[in-house]
Amino acid sequence: GVASLKTEVAQLTEKPLTALATHIHYDHVGSLHEFDTRLMHPIEAPGMEDYSEFATLDVSGFPRELRDALAGYGLAEGNAKLIDALPYEGYDIETYEVRSVAVTGTVGEGDVIDLGDRHFSVFHLPGHSPGSIGLFEAATKTLFSGDAIYDGPLLDELPGSDIAVYRETIKRLRDLDVTIVHGGHDPSFGRERMIEICDAYLALRG
Repeated sequence: GVASLKTEVAQLTEKPLTALATHIHYDHVGSLHEFDTRLMHPIEAPGMEDYSEFATLDVSGFPRELRDALAGYGLAEGNAKLIDALPYEGYDIETYEVRSVAVTGTVGEGDVIDLGDRHFSVFHLPGHSPGSIGLFEAATKTLFSGDAIYDGPLLDELPGSDIAVYRETIKRLRDLDVTIVHGGHDPSFGRERMIEICDAYLALRG
């Protein structure tokens, strides 16, 4: 939502686009309003109509527990920003906000996203947030996991997070036969690394 995602995607394809948000956190829905077709899990979809979730680009405005959780990303307290370049001269990060917009449809566990030559099953992966979802392509064993799992500090103490539920999601992912995982943050990784991330989280959270 800092710069136009739709403009960037238009340089890659002229085909019709569907924007599917893995969850409602602002770093995942900031450009949702730009697309004509917008999908989310039904638990979180109503929250987009009058967006009131926490949203800022200035780390100094983060709650203490969130700053602590992000310490591994090298975000210096007091002066760190979530962007390191401005989309245009004079852009004021203090004016950043997520535009409210109604979704045009919802997806949940067991639904299939049909792209014609590719098919992705929707997994409901709650814990990080109640309506977190992922997309799994069985033919290639590819998982787009959103923030359910990625190769970095997993955040499970945000508003709406549920550690007990997150543990069950991590157990499910650990048993998934994947070749490649594309997380919502940090580099992609394979099954061996996914198991390491899962085991580390389960050890931490019992």
